[in-house]
Amino acid sequence: MSAKVLIVTGDAAESLEVLYPYQRLREEGYEVHIAAPTRKTLRFVVHDFEPGFDTYTEKPGYTWPADLAFAEVDPGDYVALVIPGGRAPEYLRGDAELRKILKAFFDADKPVAQICHGPLLTAAIGSLRGRRVTAYPALEPDMEINGAEFQDAEAVVDGTLVSSRAWPDHPAWMREFLKILRAAHPVDPSDG
Repeated sequence: MSAKVLIVTGDAAESLEVLYPYQRLREEGYEVHIAAPTRKTLRFVVHDFEPGFDTYTEKPGYTWPADLAFAEVDPGDYVALVIPGGRAPEYLRGDAELRKILKAFFDADKPVAQICHGPLLTAAIGSLRGRRVTAYPALEPDMEINGAEFQDAEAVVDGTLVSSRAWPDHPAWMREFLKILRAAHPVDPSDG
């Protein structure tokens, strides 16, 4: 049985920020589950940049089934957590079941990868205080208000927490996360 990694997300998550780590971790031999508020087909989005827009644009993205509802998750079954961005973290941070899951991972000091707007979830449980992180650059004030030192970099590692700005930084983000994950929970890719 391979080690399991949990991805927590919902509707309006950035397609690439869910599916890239999902596929990359499976390629490494980890079993990956996606949890959302309910078991349903999630609707992801694509964020991109267009000339003349002051911020990113949003278009419909892929759909993908959630394996579990947050209420069904036992954090003890998982060796690591991935928190994608997009708009999902904005509304998910109010979910009490999800906050319990997040707190369990941070309390156990398990590897956590967060990207883009994902750190809004980490902030919601008070786990940014005293940490070095990055996020989507527009979130710099949110990171600092929640006690984090913001760094504008492809990937920032602080203990077992690996953060990244957005999907263009995926290679650096997953490279750093996998170093931590492999050291803590190596798997044989032939098991996956």
